[in-house]
Amino acid sequence: MVTVSLYARVSSRQQAQENTIESQIVELERRIGSDGHELLDEHKFIDNGYSGSSLERPGLESLRDRVAEGKIDKIYIHSPDRLSRKFSYQMILLEEFKKAGSEIVFLNHKFDDNPDSHLFLQIQGAIAEYERAKIMERNRRGKLHAAKAGCISVMGRAPYGYRYIAKHVGEGSAQFEVDEEEANIVRKIFSRVGQERASIGEVVHELNKIPVITRTGKRYWKRSTIWNMLKNPAYIGQAAYGKTRTCSKPQVKKSKKELVVNLKVVALIVIKRIGLIFQYQK
Repeated sequence: MVTVSLYARVSSRQQAQENTIESQIVELERRIGSDGHELLDEHKFIDNGYSGSSLERPGLESLRDRVAEGKIDKIYIHSPDRLSRKFSYQMILLEEFKKAGSEIVFLNHKFDDNPDSHLFLQIQGAIAEYERAKIMERNRRGKLHAAKAGCISVMGRAPYGYRYIAKHVGEGSAQFEVDEEEANIVRKIFSRVGQERASIGEVVHELNKIPVITRTGKRYWKRSTIWNMLKNPAYIGQAAYGKTRTCSKPQVKKSKKELVVNLKVVALIVIKRIGLIFQYQK
């Protein structure tokens, strides 16, 4: 008996909410049935709302574990870009599955272990990476334009004390709405720190003692959470977009003189430690 499984993925949160992944699953199940195989529910590996640019996905991790244990003979996937948008990641996964003895079946592409099939897969992978980069750039520029126009929709979610009202729910535009229950906590925090000069540690202790539930449903507040609230401009009516950005770490080259000094310091430390060892032995 051949043990089969399926893997399906959609990346965006909107796709996950609209259940667009269901169409993938239906097509995969239909193909599995036409091939004469039986699919168990426990062998459906699904990542709903996870980006294909990362391999850290719960459904994919479970699939890889089962494959490594030798429990999966065939894996049905809609297309290579459902595995990953990066060709290098696709190759890592395909090689991993092949070594474990699992066969890969793509619905829109017949994959054979030959040069022609690998070339076609490389072309598909390159196109998928290009499409992802293009989508990300359009999304970035679109959000930047919306932010400059004063649209709150670029924020995605509201800070503690507010509720995010989506465009289709509000009056034609996204907005923040005050949540009175959370807003009272925010006022107390600002009052304690700004007027009564209490420390952040004291505020955290008081919130944990009551206790007050955080936005994520936890009963324990952290100092960093309070600090981020205190410096968030949204509490003075100014929502800020693009405050942080990813950049490469600058490489600082040390001069030869600094290296020589560092080596001397290390040598002195070593000599002192050797001296202590000799004294201990005596």
